Amino acid sequence: MIQMNMTRGAVAGPLCFVIAGALFAGANTAVQGAGMLYGVPSPTIAFWQYAVACVAALPLVWRAPWRTTRPLMHLLRVVLAAVGVQMWVAGLAYVPIWQAVALILTSPLFVTLGAGLFLREALTVPRIMAVVLGAFGGALILAPWSEAFTWAAFLPVGAAAFWAASSLVTKRLTATEDAGTLTLALLILLLPVNGLAALGAGFTVASQALWLVALSGLLVAGAQYLLVRAYVLADAAYLQPFDHLKLPLNVGLGLVFFGFAPPGLMWVGAGVIIVASAWVMREEV
Repeated sequence: MIQMNMTRGAVAGPLCFVIAGALFAGANTAVQGAGMLYGVPSPTIAFWQYAVACVAALPLVWRAPWRTTRPLMHLLRVVLAAVGVQMWVAGLAYVPIWQAVALILTSPLFVTLGAGLFLREALTVPRIMAVVLGAFGGALILAPWSEAFTWAAFLPVGAAAFWAASSLVTKRLTATEDAGTLTLALLILLLPVNGLAALGAGFTVASQALWLVALSGLLVAGAQYLLVRAYVLADAAYLQPFDHLKLPLNVGLGLVFFGFAPPGLMWVGAGVIIVASAWVMREEV
C-alpha cells in the first residue's frame, strides 16, 4: 500500500506541478499584457490579480480546515511570497517575458542555499559549485555588458529568491497542513499586503485591461492550489526538474502574443542554469 501511494505520488505530483506551471505561464502573459499594452501599474495588477484569485479559489478549498496551529509560519510564507509577487509583476512591466522566466530558473539554486543556511542541510562542494555555475548562467541572461541591459532585469532574480524561501516554508508546512488551508491562507493574507503596496499607484484598472487582470487571477487560483498539491504528493527536490518546463511555455506564449524572440545567448544561459539545477537535484534525490 505504501509503495502504491509513493508510485501514485511520483506521477500525480509532477503532473500537478506541470499543470500549475502552464497556468502560471498564462497568468504571466495576461499580466504582461495589462502592464505593457495598457500601462496598468504593477502593484495595481498584483492586488486585483490575487483578489480575483482569492474568490476563485474558494470552491477549491471550501472544505479545507480553517484553523491552524502554525500561524506565524503562514505569515512568514505570505510575506516572502508577497515580496516575490511585487518584484515579479514589476519586472514583467519592463523585462521581456523570456528573460524574466529564464531568470526565475535560478529559484532551485536559491532553495539549495536556503536549505543549507536556514534548514541546516549540508552545503556540499558540488552544491556550492552548482550555485556558482547557476549564477554564471544568470549573468549570461542578464547580460549587464549589453546596451539593452536595464536594472529592472534584477527584479525577476529577486522574485526567484523570495519565492524559493516561500517554497521552503510551504514544504515544511505540508507536513501538518492541508493543501486547501495553505492555498486559502496565502491568498487571503496576500490581499492586505498587496493592498498596501497598491496605495500609491491606486486601484483603477483601464477598462481594456480588466479581462486580462481577471484572467490572470483565475489562472493563479488554480495554479496555487495545484502547486501545493504537488508538494503534498511529492518531495520538493523531486519536483524541481519539472519546473524547467515553464521556460518553453512562457517563451512560446510571449512569442505568440508579443513577438518576443529570445536571443541565442538566453538559451545558453538557461542551459547552464538547468545543468546546475540538475546537478543540485542529483545531490538531493
